[in-house]
Amino acid sequence: MTLNLTDLLQQKKPLIFDGALGTELARRNLIGGVALNLTDPELILNFHQEYAAIGVDFLTTNTFTANRIYCETHGLPIDFLSANKAAVTLARQAAGPNQYVIGDLGPTGRLLKPYGDFTEEQFHANFAEQAATLAAAGADALIIETMTDLREALTALKASKKVTTLPVMVTLSYATTDKGGRTIMGATIAEAAAALKANGASAIGANCGELTPLQMAEIAALYRRHTTLPIIIQPNAGIPKLISGKTVYEMSPTDFAAGIQQCFDNGASIIGGCCGTTIEHIKELI
Repeated sequence: MTLNLTDLLQQKKPLIFDGALGTELARRNLIGGVALNLTDPELILNFHQEYAAIGVDFLTTNTFTANRIYCETHGLPIDFLSANKAAVTLARQAAGPNQYVIGDLGPTGRLLKPYGDFTEEQFHANFAEQAATLAAAGADALIIETMTDLREALTALKASKKVTTLPVMVTLSYATTDKGGRTIMGATIAEAAAALKANGASAIGANCGELTPLQMAEIAALYRRHTTLPIIIQPNAGIPKLISGKTVYEMSPTDFAAGIQQCFDNGASIIGGCCGTTIEHIKELI
């Protein structure tokens, strides 16, 4: 199903993503990550079906860490290309006639030179491989998310645009709203907005990071000053706490929705949830 964000946003605002899978699995004491696409597909299918049933617009594939560099450097002995293909199939099985499957590309978990050991060429090949696999499996669009390094985000975007014709959305993670909003690596929203648009992003914004939903509303306002592209905001369910050795997100669905409403008021037109968000949080947005 062809995804045209411009046309879709003229028909419906906001467009709504699903909630977090990784923290939901942890909350249920389940392990396996992207390997579950192959080892326990019914579990992943049920997750997608729950969100499809409440009427979200976008189902995100369980492929956040399913790229070659991440899997090899973290010693994950999985067939990650098969995991990518299976992830699209599972999301597609759950999707209704007006719901789109969004192929998820996360960071490599490594740094580019001179801070790390990898070149842009290596990152480019890494993301091109995953993007092409997701596209061939039938994803309707791609999202590059949770990027703290604008260079890595741009490399992933360029690679995706080279090997697919799909719309590509990009969200970075911000550590502060001060001084124009900055990622951990120091990129401002103005820099990100200009560079991502110049390289063909269909929508841009922020997810995860170290900010509350209300602080993410400030990020949305900053993006709106610097871009005419659709803005995506997917906050965590508040700031995490470490309780009895577990990372816990305590923000209620009601408080989360209030923060998201402010994000929408400040210019976001595509919304959803990241770490700590459950189906109850996303229900409040429908």
